[in-house]
Amino acid sequence: MADALLDPAMAELVWKDSGAGRPRPLSADGAFCRRLGERVDRHWLGPLAAVDHSGPLLAWMGAVIRRRRGAGGPPGWRDDPWRLKRELQPATMAGLLRVMAAEERAGGSGSRWRAAVSAEHRFQLEQSIAQAREQLVELRGVHSGTTAEVARTLLEHLSRSAALIDQALVDTAAAAVSAGVALEDVAAWARLPARELADIITADRDED
Repeated sequence: MADALLDPAMAELVWKDSGAGRPRPLSADGAFCRRLGERVDRHWLGPLAAVDHSGPLLAWMGAVIRRRRGAGGPPGWRDDPWRLKRELQPATMAGLLRVMAAEERAGGSGSRWRAAVSAEHRFQLEQSIAQAREQLVELRGVHSGTTAEVARTLLEHLSRSAALIDQALVDTAAAAVSAGVALEDVAAWARLPARELADIITADRDED
């Protein structure tokens, strides 16, 4: 990652994605994000970083753009592309020990979601939910036409949405259980019998 960000060609892609002299919002499918994912062999990384508005990568991109435009930030802002917000800086050993102690008392349920679940897993969840939402949005105003046409459109979109939601449910449950949350609690939240949920998670992992 550091090698990619130190490459002037990558900074140039950020500049072009921003519109250069004609500013425009950064896109989740911009050339920089796509190229970054390719370079680090994490094709999901670019789109995830582009929509993670509080993340360090987007802050780096913003600093690169401001530097090229010769624009400063708010008063007291250090226009340094490598500057990390305090909440994104590595935790101290004392802080990590406090978190570990709290998680031990909470049986794993006290862990932080972003720390316990990988960025790739979170991105996959967001994608499944977004795609399910798109399927449902397309059903607006669909209630005109023959009964067969309307029924077919409704059922096809609803079945696709349901499949995506089911996968998101399994992925979320698997992430929670892996993080140490009790299976019985996860099953209750998912409204499934604990044994059935355990079997579904195991089968899903075997398929992967």
